[in-house]
Amino acid sequence: MALRIEDYALIGDCHTAALVGRDGSIDWLCFPRFDSASTFGALLGTKDHGRWLLAPATAVLSTTRRYEEDTFILVTRWITADGEVEVTDFMPHGDRRADVIRRITGIRGSVPMMMDLRFRFGYAEALPWMRQAPDEHGPALVAVAGPDAVITRGLELRASDHTHVAEFTVAAGQTVDASMTWYPSHRQPPTPIVVDDRLAETTAWWKDWASHCIAAPIYHDEVHRSLLVLRALTHEDTGGIVAAATTSLPEEFGGHRNWDYRYVWLRDASLTLNVLIRHGFRDEANSWRGWLLRAVAGDPGDVQIMYGLSGERRLTEREVASLPGYDGASPVRVGNDAWRQYQGDIFGEVMIALQSARELGVAEDEFSWPLQRALMTYVEENWRRPDNGIWEIRGPQRDFVSSRAMIWAAFDCAIRAVTDFGLDGPVEVWTRLRDEVRLEIESRGFDHSRNTYTQYYGSTGVDASLLLLSQIGYVAADDSRMLGTVAAIEEELLHDGLLMRYRTESGVDGLPAGEHPFLACSFWLVEQYARSGRVADARTLMDRLVSFCNDLGLLSEEYDVAESRQVGNTPQALSHLALVRAADAIAAAMTRPAA
Repeated sequence: MALRIEDYALIGDCHTAALVGRDGSIDWLCFPRFDSASTFGALLGTKDHGRWLLAPATAVLSTTRRYEEDTFILVTRWITADGEVEVTDFMPHGDRRADVIRRITGIRGSVPMMMDLRFRFGYAEALPWMRQAPDEHGPALVAVAGPDAVITRGLELRASDHTHVAEFTVAAGQTVDASMTWYPSHRQPPTPIVVDDRLAETTAWWKDWASHCIAAPIYHDEVHRSLLVLRALTHEDTGGIVAAATTSLPEEFGGHRNWDYRYVWLRDASLTLNVLIRHGFRDEANSWRGWLLRAVAGDPGDVQIMYGLSGERRLTEREVASLPGYDGASPVRVGNDAWRQYQGDIFGEVMIALQSARELGVAEDEFSWPLQRALMTYVEENWRRPDNGIWEIRGPQRDFVSSRAMIWAAFDCAIRAVTDFGLDGPVEVWTRLRDEVRLEIESRGFDHSRNTYTQYYGSTGVDASLLLLSQIGYVAADDSRMLGTVAAIEEELLHDGLLMRYRTESGVDGLPAGEHPFLACSFWLVEQYARSGRVADARTLMDRLVSFCNDLGLLSEEYDVAESRQVGNTPQALSHLALVRAADAIAAAMTRPAA
């Protein structure tokens, strides 16, 4: 059985990522991209679904772990009765290879170690052909299944019932290196890694990137790590930003809300870009805009809410019977049929992100503004359409208020592009439509009897996404309507002091009820508190939320208060970017002059 979600660490090379357990087992790895089929799938099953365990062979007395400062180089230290040993895990950056390196270093005494390696390609559907392939560089093991091949070097492994194992002892001052490299099976194995060189180069790259970070003075460490997470989830070549590194980690343990998050949502990517821009990362703005231009090129009517890492359009969802699911939560899903949905809010998120890029000084080119013009033409013609909303409702489409507010934001950003930056566009048309959207929201999406905006037109309930209305400037954070909405959200959606997205028992999403508080929503509430003058409440809730980070500063999608554990896909870009925004809002509120 897999560990708790918070017991996993992320390592990555900005092409893909692996999850390394506190016990020394790599239980999730997809080569060569985030959205490739898994090579190790124990996270969604058992060890027999693929893993790479490297740990002491005797009882462990204590375990500590850390990242090398400003990197995703993981160092795990174990203390046993025989001594102390460290394992340094990382994925080399910048060489366009797909490698995992595990360096074992003796600290004290002599520690017996073990390696247990189980390759299971294609989401554990393919048991590879294995062969020993020693050469002048030392022992090597090759695994091949269809288009995929992996070579493992550094230790001599022996076969044992579809498993390859090794036992060895590491003494104080001794270093042993093990590496694994993926390559297309029709090619020859790549040359061995020079570990010292790749470790130094990878360390330098991460530190250089982090050195450009402008972090808030409050919650500095949490913000800094969150920004690093957002970079780790961004594909180096394409600029696509995945929502999380995993698929099918459940929103409810043992439940059916298990989705694949290894794709690029326009919403999440836009929000991530906005946060990165605010913290000094101009290059990411250019890269993501290039990705957007390529992904949505063509008829604006064909714009999707999400794409593959390179802009792939068809993300057909299927159930994978070969993986039983995390702690029995099934089905495991690959692909995500939400790509077929219409979500009106994405146009607002995209336009806000591109407006932020303009404000940073990123100039429009011959393609970028015409693309935005084309998107706005589509919005002009379709803004009244019911949609699936920000939460990707799989029930009937509705007129969600937060979606309409984002439509308002799209028009507002387009208008400012003309008035503030001198770009061309039908500003009179956009102004008229922006006013029409506001009039409709206020007349159909606001409950005057309760003084609150509603989840959708005609509903009586609320939705945590209504907190975004003040973030985008639709309504001031201290406006009476917004304060009334916050009161209704607190009354209806607070669960153990944290926010639910909405009441799943209402049946609005067409799925069985049941999920845990959504971390991003609670961070939105922190931001709202800070922006409306409730700074003490903001600090109190923020302190609690950051305490949910694991020992390495990572957050998943949700949190189970009763069991004190993380829930859902991890690490979650939306959780981390919302953390950054919340910290920024508190910092701004604490420096704001008293009225």
